[in-house]
Amino acid sequence: MSLYGGGGPNENRFYVDNIEIPYLNHFSTQGASGGPIGILNVDFIQSVDFLSGAFPASRGNALSSVLNFTFLDGNREKLKYRATVGASDLGLTVDGPTGKNSSMVLSVRRSYLQFLFSALELPFLPNYTDLQFKYRVRLDEKNELSIFALGAKDDFKLNLKANETEYQRYLLDNIPVQEQYSYVTGLVYKHFRRKGYDTWVLSRNYLNNSQYKFSGNVEADTTRLLDYLSGEGEIKGRYERTIIEDKGLRLNFGFGAEYAHYRNSTFRLLYTGTGETELNYNTNLKLGKFSAFGQASKAYLEERLRLSLGIRTDINTYSRAMSNPLKQLSPRFSASYILTQNLNINFNIGRYYQLPPYTALGYSTAGEQYVNKGNDLKYIASDHIVAGLELLPLENIQITAEGFFKFYSKYPFSVKDSVPLSSKSADYGIFGDEELTSISDGRAYGFEILARLKDYKKINMVLSYTFVRSEFRGSGSSWIPSSWDNRHLFNVTATKKFNRNWDAGFKWRFVGGAPYTPFDIEKSSLRVAWDLQGQGYPDYSRFNTERLRAFHQLDIRVDKQYFFKGWSLMLYADVQNVYNHKADQPAILIKDSEAAETDPLRYPLKYIDGESGTVLPTIGIIIEF
Repeated sequence: MSLYGGGGPNENRFYVDNIEIPYLNHFSTQGASGGPIGILNVDFIQSVDFLSGAFPASRGNALSSVLNFTFLDGNREKLKYRATVGASDLGLTVDGPTGKNSSMVLSVRRSYLQFLFSALELPFLPNYTDLQFKYRVRLDEKNELSIFALGAKDDFKLNLKANETEYQRYLLDNIPVQEQYSYVTGLVYKHFRRKGYDTWVLSRNYLNNSQYKFSGNVEADTTRLLDYLSGEGEIKGRYERTIIEDKGLRLNFGFGAEYAHYRNSTFRLLYTGTGETELNYNTNLKLGKFSAFGQASKAYLEERLRLSLGIRTDINTYSRAMSNPLKQLSPRFSASYILTQNLNINFNIGRYYQLPPYTALGYSTAGEQYVNKGNDLKYIASDHIVAGLELLPLENIQITAEGFFKFYSKYPFSVKDSVPLSSKSADYGIFGDEELTSISDGRAYGFEILARLKDYKKINMVLSYTFVRSEFRGSGSSWIPSSWDNRHLFNVTATKKFNRNWDAGFKWRFVGGAPYTPFDIEKSSLRVAWDLQGQGYPDYSRFNTERLRAFHQLDIRVDKQYFFKGWSLMLYADVQNVYNHKADQPAILIKDSEAAETDPLRYPLKYIDGESGTVLPTIGIIIEF
């Protein structure tokens, strides 16, 4: 199944060496994950396990997928350094031993996008910094300890000098100034036994997010439209006991506890059908969360058949509806059977639960504390059925075909806009901070075919095609496509090694057009409404009734490495969007500055082209010593 499997980015969970990483991207949307730039240093990644179904019972709070990243240990021989100058950032990596039985890896990266975007006269100036660290020590034959840290800081400013075109002025009118930082720190202690091991995980994560916006970008109390500051942090502990018996029986069980603290100070001017209204509240939400889980797997029929059965439950102290462990029972079952030496069949079924985002749990108004607690907001449920075949015709060729069906229930439903919340996670900034009820259903279904070629005449290739439908509905309403209903996704990635340390590769992707919601012209043209938001208002009575054209793009890259005594140099060049495909975007609604203003209550509006995309060549330098 594809990464989102017909769902949004907020439905996935990510782990690095057993530690959950809630914030995996720069400039993330609070409450919905996602983001345009990844934080993890890909040079540190040793392997990735992608689970689109049959999640281990020890992994909770996910509806679509779980990704387990394993980071490399540090070099045990000597300290190594790696300096990178890329298209948008500078990086430094240190890798090496810290003692007889310990090692570490450290990476720091800093972008210079603000200088680049300013030179291109773009109206927004993003910048980011990140750091990641792993330390691992073998205490003795039976005990080891790992320490992990990941941090990121993002700044998003406005370039007020870039105001020559209508599009530039449009962006300056509606984009807020944003500052964001996040971090995850944790330690993993393992004690090895004769038939298994114990794992103790303790971690702390935190996200601080601030946004503000002034009318005309003039900073004064009389022009304040948005002033938002929030912080959400968690302290997590988890214990797992893994038992591996001689006869192929594997048991895993344990429990988890978390303390969560969500703070929010919100001032926002909004337009309602009766005019301007002020949203002004403060939140100080504290939660205790608890989980228990167990899983057993065993091989039968001379290890041709492998069965796995697991169960999990989650509770928290937010409300009575969420504190009953029987209401969040999450069973899952999987089976794998070796039909022939080269052909396997796989099947899994399960129910999974996810807590709504803290932005939804802590949403308040001036007159009511925790509006959605009063609305009896519940855990979101998702039922999965997945079946597939795996063919290995040769040692270096893998072909898989998989069909899936997911059914969502108790999904949050927007009271204000009368649409399911699911598709709103495609927006940028903040997700879930509104009045919600748990009355929405959803479904996603389709199939995926994947072919992988490994080390054939120094060629590696991955080809995949996914067909997916993703739809949601409110109570008693008809099915409507979600923002993830792209229907067709096709990807080809290939690399080849040449003599004299040359490498070349390409990536081509095709994504079917996503649905979108047209604007409500009557509402958008009202001066009081436009002045509060600086852009058009979606017509939710026609939610996702329009669809974009398909998107496709070709990227190529060439690498050349030189080796010298004690150090090496790698040069690379890549070109994104080689044939300059113009990606279709919804038409942008702006004020028509040239039209006569005949109505004192309304602005004249017009559409401008929403296409985007250009050829983007870049070069980079990597030095190792």
